[in-house]
Amino acid sequence: MTNTPQQDKTQSSMRISEAAHKRHEELFPNHQSTLKVTDPELIEIFDNFAFDEVIALSKLDTKTRVMLILASIVGSQAVSEYKVMVGAALNVGVTPIEVKEILYQAVPYVGMAKAFDFVHATNEVLSSKGIQLPLAGQSIASPETRYDEGLAVQKAIFGEIIDQMYERSPQDQLHIQKFLSANCFGDYYTRNGIDIGVRELLTLSVLIALGGVESQIKGHIQGNLNVGNGKDTLLDLITQLLPWVGYPRTLNALQCLNEVATK
Repeated sequence: MTNTPQQDKTQSSMRISEAAHKRHEELFPNHQSTLKVTDPELIEIFDNFAFDEVIALSKLDTKTRVMLILASIVGSQAVSEYKVMVGAALNVGVTPIEVKEILYQAVPYVGMAKAFDFVHATNEVLSSKGIQLPLAGQSIASPETRYDEGLAVQKAIFGEIIDQMYERSPQDQLHIQKFLSANCFGDYYTRNGIDIGVRELLTLSVLIALGGVESQIKGHIQGNLNVGNGKDTLLDLITQLLPWVGYPRTLNALQCLNEVATK
């Protein structure tokens, strides 16, 4: 089958930069994109933007950047793209345990109903690569210690505001604060596999992708600052997520950053 003149014109005008091609190959070596055939103009625009212009501004290493994008894809509920990106993550040194921990860290923020499909997708990708499941356990907290350990992590990240949240909570809602300490932080943040600083970056990535949670975004921007992730790092994170989550969520996150990190 021969190309039409319009197809020849479109294909001849397709120009993906050398930098974009090189970075794309790092993530997806020898990948044959069907979209380069069906939607060449879109792929040219996206690849040059995401894999050249945007990455050129980043000081994040490739592994960290891909981990944050992977977390945002969970928040965006894009299962098909997630499966592709898990493979890319493994190609640039993200370990199977780290892949699982990225997903587990997202669970208390997106909810288990939204996480189930990603658990199955992760297992499918890992199994296809000959990785035996289940992976080594990373849980530290026990049923007896999860509340105290979670509360300690909360206070280490957010400081005295945690005591204020408990003090201000109506008595009939206090159980929610206790759930936050024991479940969100005790069950998830205390796990091995990824350190607290990276977990806070991952959490922020999920929240930005979710949208409509600006109060929580502001809280975790402050949490990131408290654990040593500076404003420049958070701006870098927001910039790297832009091609994947779009402008509205990016601009909302940027406004939150500017409101919280005033220095």
